Amino acid sequence: MTKTKTEPRWTEIIEPKRSLLSLRLGEAWQYRDLMWLFVRRDFVSVYKQTILGPIWYFMQPLFTMVMFSFIFNRLAGISTDGVPAPLFYLVGIICWNYFSICLTTTATTFRDNQMLFGKVYFPRIITPLSIITSNLIRFSIQFIMFLLFFLYYLYFKQDNSFSPNIYLLPLPILIIAQASLALAAGMIITSLTTKYRDLMFLLQFGVQLMMYATPVIYPLSIAKGTFRQILLLNPLTSIIEAIRFGFLGCGSISWWGLLYSFGVIGCLLLVGIIVFNYTEKNFMDTV
Repeated sequence: MTKTKTEPRWTEIIEPKRSLLSLRLGEAWQYRDLMWLFVRRDFVSVYKQTILGPIWYFMQPLFTMVMFSFIFNRLAGISTDGVPAPLFYLVGIICWNYFSICLTTTATTFRDNQMLFGKVYFPRIITPLSIITSNLIRFSIQFIMFLLFFLYYLYFKQDNSFSPNIYLLPLPILIIAQASLALAAGMIITSLTTKYRDLMFLLQFGVQLMMYATPVIYPLSIAKGTFRQILLLNPLTSIIEAIRFGFLGCGSISWWGLLYSFGVIGCLLLVGIIVFNYTEKNFMDTV
């Protein structure tokens, strides 16, 4: 009898992507252990070998809140819509920090991981998703600090100048919208910076300017006319205003503004997915 050779059965077959709209989330789920390793790496490495360690997660928004309260509220006299300045600034700072750090770190995905991408295969979408997730943990820690301030003013000082309301319910959706906006913009920028490194300098400068085009240090209520319309073009404006309105009852919530924001985010996500998938195929030749 002659023995026939049996062909080996592969456990994993890597094929090139054909659809620019596919994120292969099912495949990314198979690599979820690797994603959590990236999450742990991103979360731990930020303040590793520092004296204060994770305490810096509280110090940065706390010091910023103190400076904003002194400079913009006391010296410049900018209104906080009648609510305590620490609460007004803290909720804006924490929301803005989450968006900005997600954007700036996602925007360097290809550049920061080029050595890893060139050695081993895994779904590239894991890296920006891990960035969004690790920063969500950081956001949650800082949000706990805001809640402590919130409860202090609400129950211990019995301050009646603000009031939480039912509009707190869509808070998780608003946070996801922020993360999606940062993810979409980051995927577009990281794809373009594989060829055009100048965009990184523009990004750093642009993020700083964008904070002043977002109601972080001032309420939208003080903006009138054309300036108000320009601010409303920023998809973050309605989101941060809605979060602040839900907790403090100040400002206003615009359903049309939120619908516009979600529409812009959806369009940017679509473009981001297409550009990211297109660049992923040959970015090692240009990065």
